[in-house]
Parts: sequence; structure tokens; C-alpha cells
Amino acid sequence: MQTAILLFDRFTSLDAVGPYELLGRLPGAETVFVAEETGPVRGDQGSIAIVADRTIAEVPRPDIILVPGGPGSRRAMENPAILEWLRAADAGSTWTTSVCTGSLVLAAAGLLTGRRATSHWLTLKELPALGAEPTGERVVFDGKYVTAAGVSAGIDMALHLLGRIGGDELAQTVQLLTEYDPQPPYDAGSPEKAPAGVVAGLRDVKVE
Repeated sequence: MQTAILLFDRFTSLDAVGPYELLGRLPGAETVFVAEETGPVRGDQGSIAIVADRTIAEVPRPDIILVPGGPGSRRAMENPAILEWLRAADAGSTWTTSVCTGSLVLAAAGLLTGRRATSHWLTLKELPALGAEPTGERVVFDGKYVTAAGVSAGIDMALHLLGRIGGDELAQTVQLLTEYDPQPPYDAGSPEKAPAGVVAGLRDVKVE
């Protein structure tokens, strides 16, 4: 099984690395980072780069496609090469997935038309114009299409996928191995739980 994680300039690092840490532990699986060109691709904060070892042209039929989000997703949504690769790769994929605003890229490629999907809570309202049905759930399965909400939700999505692909025991083993046992000091991880002032402040931020 081959997982292809798409990289583009100004992607959000955890969107890609979180799922990579879990999905990369599938027995016998290969995980590759792909981009239009090989070489380092900078994340949205500029201080981290991940190396794309292969071009999208070199990975035409991955079993799992994963599209991260980030400010760079806006350009990716308008990039013919990326959209064409997604459509072609999706034709043979077992799972087509996204984290955060990566769902907007999938939707721009026409892959989420008529499907339930999620995204970062600040961009959920953009999905209907792209043909998808937005839902505020953290992880959404609609057929082979799996979308995760903002950033950290990609780890949950990867665990769901591990369970679907390799069974509960494998998913539990990887969860324990990575000691994924969230115990945040605050309960402000969604707009429904966060203080109203914090939510209002973020709503004023322009999502690129």
C-alpha cells in the first residue's frame, strides 16, 4: 500500500506530519511526500521544510491520497497540475483524504461534489460553493473520501483509517506506540467550546 502526501508551498506542517507519523506505521506500506517538483517545500510558518522525494507525475496511482491544508491551499485550488493529478490519482485510489483546508483543494478538483465533508471551522462555509455539503464533525467518511477538520484532526483521521485498513488492534497499537493520549490544559478546541471573545477574535482574521 502506498500513501502519497501532497506538498505545496505554505502547507500547514502538522496537517502532513501528524497523519504521516501514524499511517507510516502500516506494515508493509510506503509513504511518500510528493510535489510538482522534488526538493524541500516550506510550511506556512517558513521555518520548516519537508522534502518531496518524488514528483506527482512519478506517483500516478497511490492507494491513499492525503492533501494537507494551509494558506497555500488557495493557490493549490487554482493549480491545474495539482488538480489534474488529484483527479487522475483519485480514479485508482482506495482512500482520498484531506486535513483542514485540504478539503477545499479536493472540492476544487470536483472530488467532493454532493458529498459530506469537513474543513477548518473558519472555512466550512466555503464548501457549498465548491459542491460539497459541510459538516462540523471532526472526521467525516463519505465512501472512500475522508476529510478531517483543522490541523490536529488529521491525527484522529489517521487513526480512523488505520482501524479501517488494519483493524482495531493495529490502530490501538499505533496509538499506544505514539502515546496519543490528548489531555489539553484548556477546553477551547472548537468554536462551540472556546470563550466567545476568542472565537470572535479569530472570526475577524482573514483566512488566506
